[in-house]
Amino acid sequence: MGKDFKHVYRFRITLRDIKPDIWRSIEIPENYTFWDFHVAIQDAMGWWDYHLHEFVIKEPRTGKIIEIGIPHEDFIEEFDTEPGWEEKIAHFFSMENRRALYRYDFGDGWEHRVLLQGIYPAEKGKEYPACISGKRACPPEDCGGPFGYQEFLEILKDPANEYYQEMKE
Repeated sequence: MGKDFKHVYRFRITLRDIKPDIWRSIEIPENYTFWDFHVAIQDAMGWWDYHLHEFVIKEPRTGKIIEIGIPHEDFIEEFDTEPGWEEKIAHFFSMENRRALYRYDFGDGWEHRVLLQGIYPAEKGKEYPACISGKRACPPEDCGGPFGYQEFLEILKDPANEYYQEMKE
């Protein structure tokens, strides 16, 4: 992508229901779509993009809460999801509308708090998106969500556990 932007949006992405926090601070170009944002989160967190996702955010003009992601024919009647590749982050995020929820893998139920930390001038010569900070490794894919991840960590603390080797692999 050529540099056709002047500003970057800095976000803190925090995985919910896990303590201590697993988080990343990322910067993305102002011209990104929600699909581009999704890919940047996947890369920064260490997810493999195997599952459906959506953002839940307030539409600033109407105040209505909407979902943006991948419309899926199995869920069309249940959910009215806007296509992420058609919606620009700059139309939704501002210092007055700083928060969203990012859901990934609806089966495991991973939820991420998304907080806009600021909008800054793009740095000349810097590659974007950029993960600029973070803590702790991302849970493995398909480990059962927050509850399964806690169980996974408990097993790894006990080499005598019958599932230790399987979880280590």
